[in-house]
Amino acid sequence: MQAVAAMSGPMAGHWRRRAGHPRVQTVPVQMTFSGPVWFWKGPSPWYFVTVPDDQAAVIASVAGAVSYGWGMIPVRVRIGGTQWATAMFPKDGSYVLPIRASVRASEGLMTGTAVDVHLVIDA
Repeated sequence: MQAVAAMSGPMAGHWRRRAGHPRVQTVPVQMTFSGPVWFWKGPSPWYFVTVPDDQAAVIASVAGAVSYGWGMIPVRVRIGGTQWATAMFPKDGSYVLPIRASVRASEGLMTGTAVDVHLVIDA
């Protein structure tokens, strides 16, 4: 499955540029992307969706302003009709979004299910 991504609306975030520095994304940031649910079978097994590279770059540009440690990025998320607050974290040059059991149950999600994720990063 190919990830589809978009950033839109009044909460799409703002860009600022300081003299001699590249453009930096500021919060709030709202984005939508698609990806498959995957299962991590580690010491603490969990389900995730990986953020596509383009959106991961935007997230990285605000990480310093919103991260509360270990690279964790607090977000508000909606998949289908279910909304919740969680934190994404960096993994392999991108970010992963944990999907709670209650969300998987209410939305009928399983490993490999394609989901449309709407999220907001706000300081």
